[in-house]
Amino acid sequence: MKFFTSLFLSFQGPNRKRPNIRALASYSLLLVVTVALFAAGFRLIMYHVEGQEHSWVTGVYWALTVMTTLGFGDITFHSDLGRLFSIVVLLSGVVLLLIVLPFVFIRFFYAPWMESRMRFHAPRAVPPGTQGHVILCGLDSLATALLARLKLHGIPHFVIEPDPVKAVQLHIDGMPVVTGGVEDRDTYELLEVAKARLVFANCADTINTNITLTIRDISPQVPIAALAEHEQSIDILELSGSNHVIPLKLQLGEHLANRVNAGHLHCNVVGRLGDLLIAEFPVHNTPLVGRSLREMQLRDTLGMDVVAVWERGRLVPVTPDTILADGSFPVVMGTEDQITHLDTYLVIYNTNFNPVLVIGGGKVGCATTQALRNRGVTVHMIERDEGLRSSLEGVADQLFIGDAADLELLMSSGLADAPSVLLTTNDDAMNIYLAVYCRRLNPDLRVISRITHERNIEAIHRAGADFVLSYSSLGAEGVMSMLQSRESVILGEGFDLFYVPVPAILAERTLATSEIRVRTGLNVLALRLPSGEVVPATASMVLEPDCELVMLGSEPQQPQRRNFIKEFR
Repeated sequence: MKFFTSLFLSFQGPNRKRPNIRALASYSLLLVVTVALFAAGFRLIMYHVEGQEHSWVTGVYWALTVMTTLGFGDITFHSDLGRLFSIVVLLSGVVLLLIVLPFVFIRFFYAPWMESRMRFHAPRAVPPGTQGHVILCGLDSLATALLARLKLHGIPHFVIEPDPVKAVQLHIDGMPVVTGGVEDRDTYELLEVAKARLVFANCADTINTNITLTIRDISPQVPIAALAEHEQSIDILELSGSNHVIPLKLQLGEHLANRVNAGHLHCNVVGRLGDLLIAEFPVHNTPLVGRSLREMQLRDTLGMDVVAVWERGRLVPVTPDTILADGSFPVVMGTEDQITHLDTYLVIYNTNFNPVLVIGGGKVGCATTQALRNRGVTVHMIERDEGLRSSLEGVADQLFIGDAADLELLMSSGLADAPSVLLTTNDDAMNIYLAVYCRRLNPDLRVISRITHERNIEAIHRAGADFVLSYSSLGAEGVMSMLQSRESVILGEGFDLFYVPVPAILAERTLATSEIRVRTGLNVLALRLPSGEVVPATASMVLEPDCELVMLGSEPQQPQRRNFIKEFR
């Protein structure tokens, strides 16, 4: 009874199910008419050719036994005309009942019923007592990257999926999901938004505005972080009630520009840990090339350490005997004064004062160009779309319209002498292609690129990119820094800092005797005290209880991160 009730209710839904009902009714009518015609033909042939008279019930009975290929054989034709008619009925039955009927049944009857059942089972609310959770308003590449980090840090989270069928599939796959409209008040009430730790509005600007207003009507206190596609949307989202507005494409352009080495040599600050800055600098055209970190004596002269080194797009751990190559970019950590002193040492060395080349005139390309020009760097831009010429006039020092794969255009734009090229198109395949092309044309060039899909990171590194940053990883780091009440640190694609409480078994031991690096492969950069102060890590540093280890890890080291506490139980 329960089955037939749900079956009936599945056809009482919205108007979009009416075509299914009409299709079923049409096919059923076709079958009835066909059987009736075959029964009539059976009676006529039997009466006029075979000399037998049969009732309509017998005619229908014969037609169904032949059409379904049952073939009881109790009623048969003896004439050629009758047998030819039987063949027609048999073939028609094979097509209508054995081929078409299963398809029609599944497509217009069983599938809608199953979809209705799935919609009924789609999660529509969070479990009772849920609090301190993060709500994501959509599932995209950025949300996927953020979900991995939230899971890694054990932060409860839920994703809103408007389509109940997709929500059921995601639920089956193990993703915490709730189905509902992203702009509906009921959805956020069922998500216990008033008890949430953060709401991340990652939809279009107009939808994010509506989401913010809806949530603010329920809870004035819950923190809201909203993405802003357009710069002019920042003020609107803030006025709507968003606590944090993230103009991600603008930030992506600025971070890419920050990795360019042009003009005088200097440190590029990439993040902050309390009062400590994390910075990187090139050693090209300096006496540091070919020297080991021990010979540099940065700790003795400036009081800072080299925590890692970029080698052609890969962040590698260091030892005192690590030798710096011509293309190396050491990553250092120190106070603002220490970074300033290092800049004073580096400024006497020049890199390259020729124009930097930006390929791609979209939002990211324009943001990158603007950030470089604010630093006094000359920029040439290549854009393929002739229709963007008027909007890009004045953005760069010189604009070139055409295909960046054109050798003549690349050379006329200054690639041969450029210190860096920035690939800012939103096409990963094109960026990989251009990375190979530019690297072959100018081996000394620093190639910096954006990437959209994480699966292409290895490919673009193999293509010759020195630094890669994606939209999703930048956004995920920005949200995680809000949740953990810290500064955002953008080291590079596939690398990030994470905070782990000091295990009880390691409390009061020194970092050297803890053997964390040996046993896990993770690099401890600093210790965050309960007061929030961050202390640089040294071998003799005592690991105090109630503190957090600030550790550097990469994507392949995620299992080590998950098992860190278990490792030292």
